[in-house]
Amino acid sequence: MSEAEKARAATIFDVARLAGVSHQTVSRVLNDLPNVRPATRDRVERAITQLRYVPSQAARALVTRRSRTIGLITTGAPDFGPSSTALHFNEAAREARYAVIMSSMLETDPASLRAAAEMLVRQNVEAVVLVAAHRSALEAVQGVELGVPLVAVASQGAAIAHRVTIDQFEGARRAVSHLVELGHRDIRHLAGPTDSLDASERDRGWRDVLAANGLDAVEPLIGDWTPASGYRLGARLATDASSTAVFVANDQMALGVIHALADAGRRVPEDVSIVAFDDIPEAEHFSPPLTTVRQDFDQLGRDAMSTVLTLLGDEQAENPPMRVPTLMVRASTAEVSRMPEVSRTTAAVAGSSGSRRGRRS
Repeated sequence: MSEAEKARAATIFDVARLAGVSHQTVSRVLNDLPNVRPATRDRVERAITQLRYVPSQAARALVTRRSRTIGLITTGAPDFGPSSTALHFNEAAREARYAVIMSSMLETDPASLRAAAEMLVRQNVEAVVLVAAHRSALEAVQGVELGVPLVAVASQGAAIAHRVTIDQFEGARRAVSHLVELGHRDIRHLAGPTDSLDASERDRGWRDVLAANGLDAVEPLIGDWTPASGYRLGARLATDASSTAVFVANDQMALGVIHALADAGRRVPEDVSIVAFDDIPEAEHFSPPLTTVRQDFDQLGRDAMSTVLTLLGDEQAENPPMRVPTLMVRASTAEVSRMPEVSRTTAAVAGSSGSRRGRRS
């Protein structure tokens, strides 16, 4: 292909890729609109010159017309957190007079996720928001050039330029610190799936608090977020008389754990204290009402939309601050001193010998 043919073949997306910006930023430069930083404008102009880009009639329509549409990709099962975030993102977009095109994916293999993102771009969305439940979802989009801003809702992902999140690590630290303050020394953990970004951060917070207090971290049991897995693994936890507290990675699994403990004749919180994560609407109506970590999914969805709007006006915009969740203390946790004598004795023995144990479940 000759240089002239290359120039004629160049598109606004080619310019955007070469300059490292979105096609909306190229549009603003071509139309001499404000809200483009001088350094960014210079990169775009150099890319236009290098590619000898001349807008076609179709490209001019793209330059001068905004679709006011955002693409939203949700991954994994329709669990409470991701579903609530998507709902509130849609509400925030509607209030900003944007439409949302959604693509929901249960499985997140790289090829399918990239295809979903490219499909949204072909529908002329101004940005793409990815609600990433699993590590594989983030890995699939890292380094992919869409030509539009990409915002990830994810608790990890340093390689993603624009990300909004709730601090899962700090939330877990607050939950486990609460148990330590109540006098518990043998604190088990029922974790979420190994590929889950949130589960990994909650596991890390649990380990951090135990290490800071000189307590052993018995290898956690791994659930799948469902009450059924909580019940199955809770039955195993019920056989461990030395354990006086469990940090459960989400409320649904905690429901199953409480059920399993009750079936085994162990009471919550008299025999075992339970603290969980999410604060689903039903949590305060568990029996007993559940101590859990509340996440503000309303604000998270709005943070995602706010970031999109900021990026559409300024390619170099910074991410919003990480939100810190709130511990909601209810009746499922209690001081060790309030537990029956046999449980207090067991807990004391477990605590004094904890440094000598290296158990694995």
